[in-house]
Amino acid sequence: MANPYLPNWEYIPDGEPRVFGDRVYIYGSHDKAGSDSFCDYVLKCWSAPIDNLNQWVCHGDIFRTMETRDYPADTDWTNKSTQLYAPDVVEKDGKYYLYAYIVNAKGCVAVSDKPEGPFKLISKYKYTISDEICCNGWFIDPGVLVDDDGRVFIYCGFERSFLAEINGDNMYEVLDGTCIEHFIPIEERKDFGFDSKETFFFEAASPRKVGNTYYMIYSPKRGSRLAYATSDKPTGPFTYRGYIVDNGIDFPGGNDHGSIACINGQWYIFYHRMTNGTIMSRRGCVEKINILPDGTIPTVEMTSLGFEDSLNPYKETPADIACVLTGGAFITEKNVFSRVIRNITDQTVIGYKYFDFGDDFGSKTMEFAAKIKGMGTNCRMNIYIDGVDDANRLESVKTIGKKIGSVEIGHDDGVVQTVVEAVTGRHAVFFTIETDYQGWMGDYFKGRSLFELESFVFMK
Repeated sequence: MANPYLPNWEYIPDGEPRVFGDRVYIYGSHDKAGSDSFCDYVLKCWSAPIDNLNQWVCHGDIFRTMETRDYPADTDWTNKSTQLYAPDVVEKDGKYYLYAYIVNAKGCVAVSDKPEGPFKLISKYKYTISDEICCNGWFIDPGVLVDDDGRVFIYCGFERSFLAEINGDNMYEVLDGTCIEHFIPIEERKDFGFDSKETFFFEAASPRKVGNTYYMIYSPKRGSRLAYATSDKPTGPFTYRGYIVDNGIDFPGGNDHGSIACINGQWYIFYHRMTNGTIMSRRGCVEKINILPDGTIPTVEMTSLGFEDSLNPYKETPADIACVLTGGAFITEKNVFSRVIRNITDQTVIGYKYFDFGDDFGSKTMEFAAKIKGMGTNCRMNIYIDGVDDANRLESVKTIGKKIGSVEIGHDDGVVQTVVEAVTGRHAVFFTIETDYQGWMGDYFKGRSLFELESFVFMK
């Protein structure tokens, strides 16, 4: 599956990936298309076989803080202002425990016999630590670690981090005297060796243990990134190591939240990207990563690939899997069947990484077609591989691309088509937009929305 890796109508941000048995599960918040707020009142779970990451199955609502059309709320102390944010699920002694972050109310723990739920409430968090530390029992963005020795730790925080040990016998009671504040600092610390905002904790704590090393994935003050720090103990201290992915490079960025998982021997970073020109309506994405022998995770770029090694250019590509969108363009869901890139102007660059065009097929040219919605203005879409006409236009690509053709776009809806130079091998594809209007007319159309892009395809 390409990015986003779940069906296009599904919005699961804050993804916590967990591998249980022979399946990978994704737990996260639940956004809605075109929403003006984060999250709603249900948590959903999706899963796929570890040996076929193209077969994602929805397990429905697994927990609720408000009555739905099918079920009552799972909590009796919540109401319409208590949305569910950023959960985590861990396994201990054959049971699966869900840790819920409930806005404006005390969080809780629920349990299930199956990783996909449904989950039954056990208890609100029980604790004696200061309400100032845990935000009155919200336990924001809970990330949970069950260590090899059976000890259980919870990591939380918004603009300040804290961790504590959980009673492994009941899984909801915070043990007295175990709370440690600021396991990731909120201000400059010289021992980090950095003075960038990316070192400081903002939110989205997610612990993982890899070998004998404890990793903390988190959202730093530079909020569009997912950073990581490591320690040789679950209680820290944690040392900043770098950032893994940034959803705001050449894309309408916003907050980020996710974690890492090893699936069939390959490591991945799960994160999310924004739609509709807002920082809401977020969709889950994934990139392959490597963990090097020294414990570092090299930064990866955002791509359109998801779980794929390459995309097929000879198959219709939906416009909304773009990983590069500049100049104010953004993705909008019109309905469950239709998503477009809109607000395309003469400043826009649209990009997709990466297509495999295959070997030489004995021709100097091929055809290109795009499905568009006209906006009553003539313009031209230029087609590049590997970069664009000006290396300064993109942060993520510092090379001049090769232009292989262009297509004229008119006033009306429909399909536009042209002949382009034949391409072989693996390449990123970029579109730039231009008009022929000059003088005062050119000023009039500068920055104007010119058309909407639905999909495109290359044809031999």
